[in-house]
Amino acid sequence: MSDPRSTVEAVTGPTVSFGFNLGKIPDHGEDSDPILRDGPDLGLAAVFDGMGGAGGTVYDTPDGQRSGAYLASRIARDVVERHMLGLLTPDRALPGDATAIELHDVLETALQGALTDLKAPTSRLRSRLLRALPTTMALGALQRTDDAGGRWACHVFWAGDSRVYALTPDGMHQLSIDDLRDQGDAMENLQRDSVVSNAISADTEFHINHRRVTLVAPFFLVCATDGCFGYLRSPMHFEELVLRTLASASTEEDWSSALQTEIAAVTGDDAAMATIGVGADLETFKDLFAPRLADLTENYVTPLDRSLEQVERAEQALVELQQQRAADVSARWHRYSTGYERFLQDGPEPEGEVEEDRPERRIWNPPRRISTGPSTVTARTGAASAASAAEEDGSADGGAEGEAEHDTQEETL
Repeated sequence: MSDPRSTVEAVTGPTVSFGFNLGKIPDHGEDSDPILRDGPDLGLAAVFDGMGGAGGTVYDTPDGQRSGAYLASRIARDVVERHMLGLLTPDRALPGDATAIELHDVLETALQGALTDLKAPTSRLRSRLLRALPTTMALGALQRTDDAGGRWACHVFWAGDSRVYALTPDGMHQLSIDDLRDQGDAMENLQRDSVVSNAISADTEFHINHRRVTLVAPFFLVCATDGCFGYLRSPMHFEELVLRTLASASTEEDWSSALQTEIAAVTGDDAAMATIGVGADLETFKDLFAPRLADLTENYVTPLDRSLEQVERAEQALVELQQQRAADVSARWHRYSTGYERFLQDGPEPEGEVEEDRPERRIWNPPRRISTGPSTVTARTGAASAASAAEEDGSADGGAEGEAEHDTQEETL
């Protein structure tokens, strides 16, 4: 069997390309149609995702009412395509940094002009999340850099969280960096919903990012909005989806159609993609990427799916146990509460009911001991007590000496 790589040298330019735009609401999708251009020595692919949350303002247009996000992605697409076709030529290296500045300027001018033409009323609401005509962009521009056709310069331009990828026989590689307020890697960004920190718009500052990478054929250049990859379980699942649909495709149209069907089944957003294959025909690409697909399936996607299914089964079992326990608690409480709440259920006793006979309560007042110096006597009340005390002291006649002593005792009392 011949090595599929042996046919790569005979195919030097882009030979496989397709693009699509899936709108969740027909004729109101906020992604624009992608840019997709290719030639023997050049390739251009780009996607634009109108930001519905930030650009939800609705404008009256000749085509009816349209959201700012819908308009922004389409205005930006037309402006960028026109500008890049004038700059991207096979005989001159693209000046990447200067091109990024030019793209910023033409986009800002076009969007501000469009906003003026829309005669939109000035809103008194101010928010860091609200923007006029906001959209993302992810663009890859290819130029062949050697006569053999194996090495290509790829200029990547982007703003926002749409992405540019290179897909080679050793895997998928993200070339753009998501513009998000909370920075994270591709897996972290799937697990949390962060705010886009930099997007093209008519009324806020933005910038166009740029980087240049060298790609060696065979490879695919893939540009995608987050509706394509943001609702899958992992970045590995996105690569596996792209390669699995490639493996079963007989034509580019088959590949595109299969991708759209699977993405539409899981995505919660509009989805747009543009793909250019360089260095091989479709059948050769399928052979070249077959080992990578097998590795992805065996070592990443299948184990991840299996572990997720285990978690889902455990979560379902937990729900069932919680329901069983709640039913058990309710049944046991119902039996127990009959006695526990007996007096609450009978209500209060009526007022005025005669209490049962009770023995008379007696209060005992013990005598107090009073100190009278060297001796202690018991204090008694009444005249009899005083007379008795006088007789004991030998002063029954009530003389002055006895009175004095009596006075002393009363003072002590």
